[in-house]
Amino acid sequence: MAKFIFVTGGVVSSLGKGITASSIGLLLKSRGLHVMHQKFDPYLNVDPGTMNPYQHGEVFVTDDGAETDLDLGHYERFTDINTTRHCNYTAGRIYDSIIRKERRGDFLGGTVQVVPHVTTEICDSIRAAATKEVDVVISEIGGTVGDIESHPFLEALRQFRYQEGRSNVLFIHVTLLPYLGNAGEVKTKPTQHSVGRLREIGIIPDILICRSEKHIDPDVRKKLALFCNVDPEAVIEALDAPHCIYEVPLDFASQELDTVILDSLGLRAGRRNLRPWRDYVDKVINADREVTIGIVGKYSELLDAYKSIHESLNHAGAHHCARIIIKSISSEDIEKKGAEAVLGGLGGILVPGGFGARGVEGKIAAVQYARIKKVPYLGICYGMHMAVIEFARNVLGIKDADTVENNPSSANPVISLMEEQKKVMNLGGTMRLGAYPCSLTKGSLSRKSYGKDQITERHRHRFEFNNEYLSRFEDAGMVISGKSPDGMLVEMVELKDHPWFVASQFHPEFKSRPINPHPLFRDFVGMSLELYGRKKEQQ
Repeated sequence: MAKFIFVTGGVVSSLGKGITASSIGLLLKSRGLHVMHQKFDPYLNVDPGTMNPYQHGEVFVTDDGAETDLDLGHYERFTDINTTRHCNYTAGRIYDSIIRKERRGDFLGGTVQVVPHVTTEICDSIRAAATKEVDVVISEIGGTVGDIESHPFLEALRQFRYQEGRSNVLFIHVTLLPYLGNAGEVKTKPTQHSVGRLREIGIIPDILICRSEKHIDPDVRKKLALFCNVDPEAVIEALDAPHCIYEVPLDFASQELDTVILDSLGLRAGRRNLRPWRDYVDKVINADREVTIGIVGKYSELLDAYKSIHESLNHAGAHHCARIIIKSISSEDIEKKGAEAVLGGLGGILVPGGFGARGVEGKIAAVQYARIKKVPYLGICYGMHMAVIEFARNVLGIKDADTVENNPSSANPVISLMEEQKKVMNLGGTMRLGAYPCSLTKGSLSRKSYGKDQITERHRHRFEFNNEYLSRFEDAGMVISGKSPDGMLVEMVELKDHPWFVASQFHPEFKSRPINPHPLFRDFVGMSLELYGRKKEQQ
């Protein structure tokens, strides 16, 4: 029978509930337990698939094709456990399920209400993650305590603990302890108020994770324990990690957070083994080389839009005992200033996934710069489309080559709409989503990177390489290094006579892990370091 941990947040948003939940998952897994993560988001969108990255950040795609919150990327990177569509529920998805049931007559004409119908649907969604092999389900509740949209979820958690029994459910509350410099004090009152709001709902936290700029002294810890009704050892401080987020579980381990959790839930587990994790963090801290990689995209000022890419580059850097300096570049800046002015000095260029025509000519110019200047290049999804268009225009001489995504009437659509997408009307959840197999070409850079002939990678796209132009590309020197097993879909391309130029239709960043960096990122960074690496500057 699975145990359940719920992670809530208070005072302000962006306190790090996702990193906290991920770190707890890693600690429990390191002691031999099987864990699964969930994220509940209170917004009314059915999923984040159609949401603007400025509001939501990256859309993380699971193997089974769910478009989910970016926190699921943290869960996977920390625990190396693949999440599923049962790991992310929004209020919109909950209400959509209830309304469809009501339309079918499942409620036999009864009045459908928040309690019990919405709360029951939430409880059922929690249990959906508790498969027979799972020991602990860790569910993160988005938003903050007191938000009106979060209230049904918190009420559901109150009911859930009553249904499952107190010994099977644990509440962890992430909260802020602000430091007032003028007073020279860490203030506990915001945390007291946040916990008070939870207690009004009927939830009493078992553990407090306290974000603060300063260490929590024993007196503050005792005060929090007294006023919030928790044991002193269950007051855990969470300072900003000085080097990387992967230090957080090590910090929690030093405070015996996993022991507190196991004791509270009555769980037996093995000894903690974090040696591989400590080795990774040591590589990050002791990196002796560095290289600058430019990410050329539409959302250069928004780091969360490319969260998994940033993490994948850092994983690869640690593998090579190097620091990756990530330079976020707006493709529109390239259009205004020119590629040489913006891209000069980079050790590698990456064009990520995206949609729409804004900044597209800047991305194409970045590809051309990487191709001509022999700068290592990695294109992802839209970044592959840009590589294909650039090659068609500047090598094949098809000056009007384009993608039908931006130019539906293009005379030379080297990127076309997938056949099965032509009748799709709704935007949400209708792309080619999830894990698909790919066959790699012998002798290619991609085959060398992966070290095997068949791979499986995650996709999120509607458009594809137009096979009508395939022979012209191959004759001119573009290598089709990956295809779907039936040979119908081009999944990877690369260039001859270039140190490292690879582009993929899929998203390799979704499968990179700190201990096991993705092969494409690993070798892309490796070549960038070989050609443009330098001794790390003293910080």
